Amino acid sequence: MLTEQQHRGAIVRYGRMLHQRGYVAAMDGNLSVRLDEQRILATPTAVSKGNMRPSDLIVVDMDGRPLTGRRKVSSEIGMHLLIYRLRPDIRGVVHAHPPTATGFAAAGMSLDCSVTCALEPRLGSVPLARYGTPGTPELAETLRPFIPEYDALLMSNHGVVAYADDLDHAYMNMEIVEHFAQIALASYVLGTKPIAWKN
Repeated sequence: MLTEQQHRGAIVRYGRMLHQRGYVAAMDGNLSVRLDEQRILATPTAVSKGNMRPSDLIVVDMDGRPLTGRRKVSSEIGMHLLIYRLRPDIRGVVHAHPPTATGFAAAGMSLDCSVTCALEPRLGSVPLARYGTPGTPELAETLRPFIPEYDALLMSNHGVVAYADDLDHAYMNMEIVEHFAQIALASYVLGTKPIAWKN
């Protein structure tokens, strides 16, 4: 089990990686870790994920109320909390806007099955949730039907949320979704509509 300080370091590290890879821009995206059954460590609102410090992070309860930290809670904390409530196995959540996968989400296309067999065992498919206004309870509710069965989701006109048994695997799921989307797009551009593509 990692200490809270180690979790803080991991969130800062993965936030920087999201920013460096172009999966987020400006103050986009958010990350969180389940510390225990009652507390979530999360990125706050209005902070660049490429320039965070461990002290910027906040701890909230399972209702999203701040327990520790000087910054404000992200308006998208409800999405994280719903995932943790519905999936007791989940201990890390990453939300970002990787360009190719977000392009699929904006075009109303899910990634329904793997283009390459290497991706199949990890995620299998990435469904598209209907649009919900960012930062509102509506957004979390659009994800509810999919969370129990999937480990990554496209959000219409918004981005991607990925989650796993720890933050490392949640981040890897995010990378896989974007890599998967890039392969699907390349296949389409080269003239073959991949089986991973569904309107």
